[in-house]
Amino acid sequence: MVEHRDVGHEAEESAHLSPLDAAFLELEEADEAAHMHIGWAMVFDPLPGGGAPDVDAVRAQIGARLEALPRFRRRLSSPRVGSVSLPSWVEDEDFDVADLIRRASLPAPGGEAELMEWLGDFFSHRLDRAHPLWETTLVEGLEGGRWALATKAHHCLVDGVSGVSVATTMLDAEPEPAAGSRTLAELAAEAEAAGGGGEDGNGGGDGRGGPLGGVRRMVGGGLDAAMHPQRALSLLARSRSIVETLARDELIAAPHTSINGSIGASRRFTAVDVDLAEVKRIKNGLGGTVNDVVLAACAGGLKRLFEQRGESAEVDRVRAMVPVNVREASERLALGNRVSSLFVDLPVAEPDPLLRFRKTAAAVGDLKRRGAAAGTDAVLELAAWAPPLVQSVVARLIFTPRLFNITITNVPGPPATLYGLGAPMVRVIPQVPIFSGHAVGVAVVSYDGTVTFGLNADHDTVPDLEAMREGIEASLAELGALAGPS
Repeated sequence: MVEHRDVGHEAEESAHLSPLDAAFLELEEADEAAHMHIGWAMVFDPLPGGGAPDVDAVRAQIGARLEALPRFRRRLSSPRVGSVSLPSWVEDEDFDVADLIRRASLPAPGGEAELMEWLGDFFSHRLDRAHPLWETTLVEGLEGGRWALATKAHHCLVDGVSGVSVATTMLDAEPEPAAGSRTLAELAAEAEAAGGGGEDGNGGGDGRGGPLGGVRRMVGGGLDAAMHPQRALSLLARSRSIVETLARDELIAAPHTSINGSIGASRRFTAVDVDLAEVKRIKNGLGGTVNDVVLAACAGGLKRLFEQRGESAEVDRVRAMVPVNVREASERLALGNRVSSLFVDLPVAEPDPLLRFRKTAAAVGDLKRRGAAAGTDAVLELAAWAPPLVQSVVARLIFTPRLFNITITNVPGPPATLYGLGAPMVRVIPQVPIFSGHAVGVAVVSYDGTVTFGLNADHDTVPDLEAMREGIEASLAELGALAGPS
């Protein structure tokens, strides 16, 4: 059930997965090449005394911080989604943090190429559902004595926003926190309490048959009688926009491109770093939002990729699924998924970078005005009142390959320098999974004045991923020039 959660509440921690959480298990079951984990690599300067920490020190610190995240000590009650019930989180009686935190070393010289190749391999392997659904590796041997912590966590456990929050709980706000000082998680919880607070199959025809017809019938009636009538009416109203979106996009499917088709299990990875101040300067000079700049840059990267493939004449647009956070402030550390989605058409054939930016911003603005993201959330909440089999059909429908070509997610991270075992963190590299039928995914995160694009791709389908990386860099440079002088 898509619901608000109280952080640390024991009943919630042992509850069944929501329909959206369970959908990520089923999406992985449907295609053995799909790996539904999100990930990140945190890169640190050398420790104050030089070099990288001992793996036992990493295990001790992370193990202590898991007290605030009890679900990270739990496993699924069942590895698969049943027809009449969803898995729940149960205590792992054999839990040992040492089993989930390992050590690796990059080959010399330990530069960007070696790090990206290692990350591609790290993200190519599924998590074992018999154990807690996360793992971390201490990576040594980076140039300049740097080291990294690479983590992956199943999408049924965290989404992008909660993933960032989880990562920061493992870190400190100062190099040498005083004994007994509060952690970042505790400080955030106190701030939220003081404030009282509460992140985008093709049927055809009239849609009465097939999965979409089932969604329409569900939205039209037949809800569990236990739901309060006024709440049902509110959800029905919110759902109308996403049903209209699904109906439109079933009839006008996402275009076929060379980044859509069968994928393998191996991944290729690369990244782009840009100053956050430059991104903000672009959005201030051209109008729009930081997310508009991110999406326009990705459109430019895809344009470069399709041009290099000789595909630009056939592909004039690409539909991106853009997750949108719908968490309350008090849900910062709540695990599971609290996201909806916008389906944004990116004008990848537009040769003028300014028009490409404006068309992208206009497309996002139109979807937001129509409440498309809120509708997605409402459909999933409605689905939670149906049997698990129906819940899974509805949730998986939101991620059908017919609806979109690529996932692009943008999550704000901590704005100030954080520390791990006394060493400053200098970079965060994010990863988003690629769904069956999708060969590229882009995750974007900001941290301490830098925005990093993490490009995750099928190893064999996208051997030319560097073309997209270069296209993103070129697009940002074009937009920066159009925004005027610094």
